[in-house]
Amino acid sequence: MTYRLLRLILSLVAYLALRPQVSGLHNVPRRGPVILASNHLSFIDSILIPLVVPRHVTFIAKAEYFTGHGIKGRISRWFFTTMGNIPVDRQDPRAGQRSLEDALDVLGRGGAFGIYPEGTRSRDGKLHEGHTGVAWLALAGGAPVVPVALIGTDRVQPVGQRFPRPYRGVQIQFGAPIDPNRQLTTGLRPAQARRELTDQIMTQIHVMSAQPRA
Repeated sequence: MTYRLLRLILSLVAYLALRPQVSGLHNVPRRGPVILASNHLSFIDSILIPLVVPRHVTFIAKAEYFTGHGIKGRISRWFFTTMGNIPVDRQDPRAGQRSLEDALDVLGRGGAFGIYPEGTRSRDGKLHEGHTGVAWLALAGGAPVVPVALIGTDRVQPVGQRFPRPYRGVQIQFGAPIDPNRQLTTGLRPAQARRELTDQIMTQIHVMSAQPRA
């Protein structure tokens, strides 16, 4: 109930402040495992996507959001825990693999998992090459990948700005699902299959977002 109430409040705030234009939402399966692979322009991306998708979307969040002290730390921990985010310690050399294993658990339960193939926010506005972890996850979990293009969220909260600001030009586009099973039948070596699938996902994001490639 707490999650639903928080989501309702944030949805109202987002609508009033941003009026995001959402398209292609029918491409997101209403049930079953699915990966939402998006470009990443702003901190608020991980909040906006779950607000517009009509099912719970789990994201990875850095462990610092769960370990802070004082009132700010408690609010941060409550917020990210309530949103269902999974903490990951970026100082841990195995953090990347562990986050993928956590994501695989989400998919195994039939859930929706959000991921940024670029690995971090774009600081130059360009779309960077995707890491193959998204393809590993799709192939291991047998889950379709829905490419997501975010436009304008960097105008709401640019990198380095503490608080978001109203902006009415935000767009969120959901592309047609990409079935990873084709890579399993092409005879490619596993590393080649992951690279090909990742590049296909990034190409779709590029087409929808019109971001220049890095």
